[in-house]
Amino acid sequence: MQLPLEAIRAPNQAVEDSISHGALRMVGESLSAMEAATKCPKGATFLSSTSGMDRPVETSIRAKLNQRLKPTHLEVVNESNMHAVPSGSESHFRVLVVSKHFEGMSLLQRHRLVNEILCDELASRVHALSIQAKTPQQWECNPVIEVSPPCMGGSKHDHSMAAKVGTQSK
Repeated sequence: MQLPLEAIRAPNQAVEDSISHGALRMVGESLSAMEAATKCPKGATFLSSTSGMDRPVETSIRAKLNQRLKPTHLEVVNESNMHAVPSGSESHFRVLVVSKHFEGMSLLQRHRLVNEILCDELASRVHALSIQAKTPQQWECNPVIEVSPPCMGGSKHDHSMAAKVGTQSK
């Protein structure tokens, strides 16, 4: 199922044009280091409801995609709450990346590139990653964010998932 971007953004008051610098202050890390890791490229949009301090995986995903792909639009959505994982988990993500780097690449090549960029996260904490990878022209013609289907409970029986989120499967 697909919804126009406005249909998703309108009810979500958590949409921000940039990440608050004050929310990024972390003990032992300089603000400038955090700004470099999470800086929003001109024209990019991020979804954020709280600071990156309590979302290290999401923050890492944002930083790596920004650094490597220089997106004109980036959305990283933690969909873990839709799945059979403990509250506060960072295990299921949907990313929408709009980048000139995708020009001339097939959809498979784009997905492989995003998977390569996020290989550390996929090998450790991230169980599922849904990717929308578009060129700026594709996004301009069709600014639609796909909506994930409801969870069917598959991760309840995936013992590697329990290890990733630090719990035992029931």
